[in-house]
Amino acid sequence: PSVPAWPLPLRAARGGSGRGAAGHVTPRGGAGVRAMSRRERGPELGPGGAEAAAKDAAPEEPESPDQCLSLLPWDRFSAWLHCVCVVGFDLELGQAVEVIYPPHSKLTDKEKTNICYLSFPDSNSGCLGDTQFCFRFRRSPGRKVSLCCFLDQLDRDLPVYLKKDSAYYYGYVYFRQVRDKSLKRGYFQKSLVLISKLPYVHLFRTMLKQIAPEYFEKSEAFLEAVCSDIDHWPPPVPGKVLQLPIMGVIMKLRIPTYRDKPGTTPIVQNMHQADAQISMALPTVHEVDLFRCFCPVFFHIQMLWELVLLGEPLVVMAPSPAESSETVLALVSCISPLKYCSDFRPYFTIHDSEFKEYTTRTQAPPSVILGVTNPFFAKTLQHWPHIIRIGDIKLPGEVPKQVKVKKLKNLKTLDSKPGVYTSYKPYLNKDEEIVKQLQKGVQQKRPTEAQSVILRRYFLELTESFIIPLERYVASLMPLQKCISPWKSPPQLRQFSQDDFMKTLEKAGPQLTSGLKGDWIGLYRHFLKSPNFDGWFRSRQKEMTQKLEALHLEALCNENLVFWSQKHTEVETVDLVLKLKNKLLQADREHLPVKTDTLKKLQTHINDIILALPDDLQDILLKTGT
Repeated sequence: PSVPAWPLPLRAARGGSGRGAAGHVTPRGGAGVRAMSRRERGPELGPGGAEAAAKDAAPEEPESPDQCLSLLPWDRFSAWLHCVCVVGFDLELGQAVEVIYPPHSKLTDKEKTNICYLSFPDSNSGCLGDTQFCFRFRRSPGRKVSLCCFLDQLDRDLPVYLKKDSAYYYGYVYFRQVRDKSLKRGYFQKSLVLISKLPYVHLFRTMLKQIAPEYFEKSEAFLEAVCSDIDHWPPPVPGKVLQLPIMGVIMKLRIPTYRDKPGTTPIVQNMHQADAQISMALPTVHEVDLFRCFCPVFFHIQMLWELVLLGEPLVVMAPSPAESSETVLALVSCISPLKYCSDFRPYFTIHDSEFKEYTTRTQAPPSVILGVTNPFFAKTLQHWPHIIRIGDIKLPGEVPKQVKVKKLKNLKTLDSKPGVYTSYKPYLNKDEEIVKQLQKGVQQKRPTEAQSVILRRYFLELTESFIIPLERYVASLMPLQKCISPWKSPPQLRQFSQDDFMKTLEKAGPQLTSGLKGDWIGLYRHFLKSPNFDGWFRSRQKEMTQKLEALHLEALCNENLVFWSQKHTEVETVDLVLKLKNKLLQADREHLPVKTDTLKKLQTHINDIILALPDDLQDILLKTGT
């Protein structure tokens, strides 16, 4: 049989889950942030009072010792943020980093330059007042990461699409531009920027809304107090309800885990605060308002899903960084729970260190999604195959008009009409049902949060229908359990064969879970050449190889190893002990999916074998770590 004789190691290989099974969405708590009690901010929660607040707002479960980041000052801060920057405008120098906090935070000159340019909207955006957006940029190579092991441990419990990419930083920006006659330029222009490896867009956006307006009034001492508060936060443990005090307000949230059912969001309840502090529950840490972002290109959502799934080069041209960054993040998230494995830049400028690399005409455009606002890009990127032009994003008060896909030659300037400019022909037939459902919602004035839930569920079901046949086929590449012998190396996975996979689609293809017609075979063939398939398959390979190693360990544990050692020479027995010790180290180092009891049992076997050996060998082996 081609099916393994034990439970499949793949979490997503669900035989019959389809539209019905995948579509349950836990209702969200209202519009997002709910204040339960109000109290004027008192001085007790300034720089010195954060520790007390953090104790009051401790997680419900006690933290285990390895979860307590109390090794050094700023360790807890580093689990959430790399640093906080203030970027101002100097008449002689242009944009400049004025403050980096904590002061010991390291940024290379190249990173500082990128942050400077990405923290300000392009001058043509005309962003008067306050604007929030985010950007993503490459880290300079070769820097050591503190707390690496601890944060990697937390990273393992995250869904694949929330795992951090150590090669990139996110920048979360709160930009203020207001008239000020006392300044030579006539305007006050400044950005408060949070630099982090974590893709928790909604959390940091909410946090900036709380602290940035007050920072612009109070300046440096206030920033110090904010950072002190963050340094008392519990670590970002997935699956726990975390309470994060920030300048008199407690944010309550839950970071998802890979064990969560895709498409469900456990509600974080507002608990009664004994001291009546202002408390707000965040319904999500990472999601954007999907419907609001896709509204300008409402009729093309399915085609955009295909383009993102296939890792096609995409440019989003928008009037401001707020629109460009939200739309790029919405595009990346539309193939969830699959991870988008190519590069994406929510806001990209002509000053970016990768500008030449991404705009060259000497080679085909790379697999990347760029969000841009500068009119110069309409000319520079007109050779790109797929361009999305976004107007000002407003909450829809009327049903959007049907818009045809436009030809690329019609895109001359950034002032061109909103729409999708491409010659791409979708593989799948258009799903009219989702368009009607969302249009009806607009007519009935359904809240945008509810529209986003419907859209997110639609994308989830589409992605799951597409990926389940692949999961099922890849699971069949696992050797049978009877092939695992304790006295041989673990068997290898069978090779992925595109032809064999295609043959499975006739009986076990996406038609089992999706009613959509079209060229599914063509879509799979294209996907198998994409970076998203490569990233997905590598992840599955690693997971299954670790499962084989774990099963091999269990097979060893079920053998009478002491009896074996008595029938073999001392040299062979010592060799076995060293190999078993290495197996234990590997299980710990690679975090193999092995039960603790199995590891204890193996350690007992090792000890029993050693005790049966002569005293001189016992002394050597008991001291030998590896």
